[in-house]
Amino acid sequence: MIDPTFLEGIIKILFVFVLISAGLIISTRNLSSVLTAYTIQSFLLASVSSLLYLMDGKDQLLLLAVLTLASKVILIPYFISRIEEKIKIGRDLHFTYLEPTPSLLLSIGLIILSYTFLSRVFEGLPLSKLFFFGAVIGLSLTLMGMLVVFSRKRVITKALGYLSMENGVLMFGLFVTELPFIIEVLIIIDLIILVILTTILAVGMDSSIEEYRQKFRKLQVWAGGESQ
Repeated sequence: MIDPTFLEGIIKILFVFVLISAGLIISTRNLSSVLTAYTIQSFLLASVSSLLYLMDGKDQLLLLAVLTLASKVILIPYFISRIEEKIKIGRDLHFTYLEPTPSLLLSIGLIILSYTFLSRVFEGLPLSKLFFFGAVIGLSLTLMGMLVVFSRKRVITKALGYLSMENGVLMFGLFVTELPFIIEVLIIIDLIILVILTTILAVGMDSSIEEYRQKFRKLQVWAGGESQ
């Protein structure tokens, strides 16, 4: 039997890499690299769930790891990579409010804020350090994904920010709320629907929100001209 202390040490190391992947999603301008960072982040979450299964023996954790691996590491990145091939754009150089460096500094502040907030929320509760830090990482990851959604202009990058937010919710659920497996299934279905919709809307995936609206108006004009 594997020593639980050894497994806890590995999980804590994975926490560090999860935060690094979130930082890369925030700061990287190359879309392929952003997608790679998201895929690695999802793989790390699947690994954490697998290690928790080895510690607790709950089948739900193993099923969740398999589902995360199949959907977030294989299926969703495959769809988004296909979109990236179609739009033929390699870099996202446009930021709405914050450039990468200020965004990374703000991310550090969000991590400290998450730690302080959850320290007060869980004060006095019989929660181990591993589960406390897992909750902190989950909340931090959610806030950092939200930062991507608000700071990036390309629709495809915003979608990856949303997916990273859901990874944070999953991480938080692993260590605190113990979400029922069926709820995670519904969340995954929601994410798959999101990717399918973005595929359908691929005509605007290489655009900012403003450019997408302009393309949509042009499409309406074109359609109106054809119908006359």
